[in-house]
Amino acid sequence: LTPSNYQNYLAFTFAIEEINVNPHILPNISLGYEFHNFISSHWVMLENSFILLKGQHKIPNYTCRKESKCAAVLTEMSWGTSAQIGPLLELYRFPQVTFGSFDPTLTDSGQYPSLYQVAPKDTYLALGMVSLMLHFHWTWVGLLITEGQKGLQFLSDIRAEMDRNRVCAAFVKMVSSVAVSYLSFSKKHEILINVVVTYYDTDSTYAVNYNLVQHSVSWKVWVTNSRWHADLSGRDFILDPFHGTLVFSHQHEEISGFKNFVQEATPFKYPEDTYLFMYLSKNFHCSFSESDCALKNCTPNASLAWLPPNHFDTAMSDGSYNIYNAVYLVAHALHAMHLEEVQRPPTRCKQVMTFPPWQLHRFLKNIQFHNPAGDQVNLDDRRKLDSEYDILNFWNFPEGLRLKVKVGTFSSHAPHGQQMTLSEDLIEWATGTAETPHSVCSESCNPGFRKSPQEGKAACCFDCTPCADNEITNDTDMEQCVKYPDHQYANTQRNHCLQKAVTFLAYGDPLGKALAGTALSLTVLAAAVLGLFVKHRHTPIVKANNRALSYTLLISLTCCFLCSLLFIGRPSTATCILQQTSFAVVFTVAVSTVLAKTITVVLAFKVTAPGRRMRQLLVSGAPNSIIPICSLIQLTLCGVWMGTNPPYIDTDAHSEHGHIIIVCNKGSLTAFYCVLGYLGSLALASFTVAFLARNLPATFNEAKFLTFSMLVFCSVWVTFLPVYHSTKGKVMVAMEVFSILASSAGLLGCIFAPKCYIILLKPERNSLTGIRAKTH
Repeated sequence: LTPSNYQNYLAFTFAIEEINVNPHILPNISLGYEFHNFISSHWVMLENSFILLKGQHKIPNYTCRKESKCAAVLTEMSWGTSAQIGPLLELYRFPQVTFGSFDPTLTDSGQYPSLYQVAPKDTYLALGMVSLMLHFHWTWVGLLITEGQKGLQFLSDIRAEMDRNRVCAAFVKMVSSVAVSYLSFSKKHEILINVVVTYYDTDSTYAVNYNLVQHSVSWKVWVTNSRWHADLSGRDFILDPFHGTLVFSHQHEEISGFKNFVQEATPFKYPEDTYLFMYLSKNFHCSFSESDCALKNCTPNASLAWLPPNHFDTAMSDGSYNIYNAVYLVAHALHAMHLEEVQRPPTRCKQVMTFPPWQLHRFLKNIQFHNPAGDQVNLDDRRKLDSEYDILNFWNFPEGLRLKVKVGTFSSHAPHGQQMTLSEDLIEWATGTAETPHSVCSESCNPGFRKSPQEGKAACCFDCTPCADNEITNDTDMEQCVKYPDHQYANTQRNHCLQKAVTFLAYGDPLGKALAGTALSLTVLAAAVLGLFVKHRHTPIVKANNRALSYTLLISLTCCFLCSLLFIGRPSTATCILQQTSFAVVFTVAVSTVLAKTITVVLAFKVTAPGRRMRQLLVSGAPNSIIPICSLIQLTLCGVWMGTNPPYIDTDAHSEHGHIIIVCNKGSLTAFYCVLGYLGSLALASFTVAFLARNLPATFNEAKFLTFSMLVFCSVWVTFLPVYHSTKGKVMVAMEVFSILASSAGLLGCIFAPKCYIILLKPERNSLTGIRAKTH
């Protein structure tokens, strides 16, 4: 006899006595009862069943005396026991009221018309347990479930909830004898998990728990239902492997008076209660006198209420509460039958109300009432929902003392996210564990990483893979990295998007300052050369090769240096258009001027006889017409470009980390390369003509200088093309500015540096006398 079973017996007798003194239920009628212990023997089960039906020592179907028999049987039968005695009682339509845990397989009224279940359903037990796992972030748990229909149903429910909430089962064990099957469990999963969910619903829970105590792995958290009955006595539970158990118990009000009833339950008041004699003898070290069947040497007025809770708990368990309600259920049905009998016309010689038990079914089916604690009791399966649970925790003390403490509640009716309330500071975990136990297959992936499943393993087992350069994760355990918008960029941890700073090749940047300074310096230099040539415009070296062409070239080079400033600073629509058009037109003027100067040199040295047509071309200034013709063609190309797909402001969000670069998009790349190609063809023509005239007489002959200048010019722009396409953002713009300055400076230096040298440092050579002396 376990403490829980004896508490059920006391709850049963307490309900009987409470009803018998209640004037509102069965007035002037006393309830009686018979107590039968169905031990695990088929013959004893059948014998007790016949006693219930026919009374003591009666042969079934062969009794002639009509006497009062039991009206109903209250039992806590498992599936196996019900299969033994249930069909026999069903033959006589004997009412069976069960107070064990609710079994959905027994709800078929066609197959079990005489069976009634008082206990609430376990509809939300799985949801409550999974909610507890989510609260503590347990995603890797074991399932240890006793065999049977109820165990299979619970397994189906909790696996569905776990899958819905991404909680994985490290193992699933359906056990009938834990001592046999637990060996493989302890070897495979001892190190991997810290939480085991157990579901018990069997007559042998005491033996099952005893075997777990002997063989289980220590320091686990056990989450279980209210059917859990561990060995509560005779052990030092400070080192208990079940230290830290969390129990889901159906929430119910406390029955007032039950503790006083247990306090007053003594052998003097209940001399026929042999179990009470056994308990007192065992726990208070009393001696038993066989002569007068009395206890000797006992503490005066010894009571079960004096015992610590680990030996006997005076608070009703779920099973005791169910049997308490079961007694009231039968009493209310009998009361309803009695009222109907009283309202009938009296018959002669009627002294005792007798009835066959099957007549009670009509009243049991429709009964609904509130018990003395205020809780509603009914037999309607559709309304028997386990809407609320108490979460209990065992506090362990030396000498085997144990205290059951309520640490939280679970309500299925509460809003989502508020269904569970827990006082974590009240929970006592395993010895040596101050913090909440951790139970995961793989540690959570921090922001900046994504989960990568491990092949062949559960979804809770994964690796953490860093996000790509253009992706982030801003939460833990994300399965996919997300790309950030173009106007944002990821921080170094790749867990947060930062706003990109808008930038461009500004005058304030070191590169912008260097380029702008170089452009202005070269502009001043070109202007100074122009001034020098204007000042010495009457000297032979300035007059040679067409003075007007020299002025035109110097002015165009000055404009070339200035147009590079359009590429520096914040771009606008106007500057984007002016960048390309001014660059194309000004450089076309410069290159076409170089071409005109080259042709002029060739004509000057090739024309020797007066009156020849080539001399007329030179005298008439025909080479000068090359400049407007070439410029007009370039203007036409630029006009087509601007009219079809002109340059516009664009952003480059990828070239520089953390920045959005504002650049000028070329618009039509075809038009851009046409303009650049036309400019290149002019440069190539100038280089070719100058190269052919490089061996002409050297006095004031620019052919060699023009050849070298066009070689520098072409080299710069040939190098520019691949470098331009391999760079992006501000560097690309800077490369274009550098090419403009380098090519313009090449023309300025190669063509005019020798002349400036003679004008400033060798003035004696800048005269007719000097020319004749050198010629001689």
